[in-house]
Amino acid sequence: MNYRHVFHAGNFGDCVKHVLLVWLVHALQRKPAPISVLDTHAGAGSYDLSSGPAERTGEWRAGIGRLLDDPRPPLADYVGLVRRLGLYPGSPALIRVTLRPDDRLVCCELHPEEHTALRRRFAGDVAVAVHRRDAWEALGALLPPQPRRGLVLIDPPYEAAGEFDRLAKGLATGWARFGTGVFAAWYPIKHRAPVRGLFAALQRTGIRDVVAAELLLREPVDAARLNGCGMLVTNPPYRFETDAVPILAALLDRLGAREPGEGAEMIRVVDE
Repeated sequence: MNYRHVFHAGNFGDCVKHVLLVWLVHALQRKPAPISVLDTHAGAGSYDLSSGPAERTGEWRAGIGRLLDDPRPPLADYVGLVRRLGLYPGSPALIRVTLRPDDRLVCCELHPEEHTALRRRFAGDVAVAVHRRDAWEALGALLPPQPRRGLVLIDPPYEAAGEFDRLAKGLATGWARFGTGVFAAWYPIKHRAPVRGLFAALQRTGIRDVVAAELLLREPVDAARLNGCGMLVTNPPYRFETDAVPILAALLDRLGAREPGEGAEMIRVVDE
């Protein structure tokens, strides 16, 4: 509850998460039927990178700061939205700008200041509902959504012990209530053991059709350092496993520093 994403907004992890998020929303919109999106850890909605905590950490300079001037074609849609929205848009802002008239967004945020900022941002917006509630509880309470096609984005802060276990359990809870939905869950890679444990836990849940898109900036051997990140996707839309490959390659080309062990990979975690 003390986590403030503003310190990390626009970093390489956000770039990976958000470019794939935009692709997933657009993929679901290939069909004319309306969609619902549930953002379980929504944050404040947008972040000023030029002052305050984001400027002090400067993480955005090695992330979105490297993409704005010359985005590779697979990143152009995402970067175009960032330019259009200004500041650095969090996931709720990126999702909202992509919604069609009948699509809907539900945001959950527990931190009081972040929640207040989020409510202020979407005040009077009939397409968006904002809840101050625990994300893991929301996966049981707010699913299945209306409309009953859509996406669930899960992006915990990973500051508390046991967050990978909570993610596996949360995905199982959500999938049991919304088995046809697309679930996208971001995760950090510091070293491999927690990620291997997450994959093994997912394989025991009974969830089917799970893939992971991963980007590594370096060999994941230092548990005190964020060395990479990934996005788990259940029920991946058509062509996700194909289209994510050039997206990850373009990100690595702009964000990587050619350190030993850097790379990008699509992983089949659970078969269909």
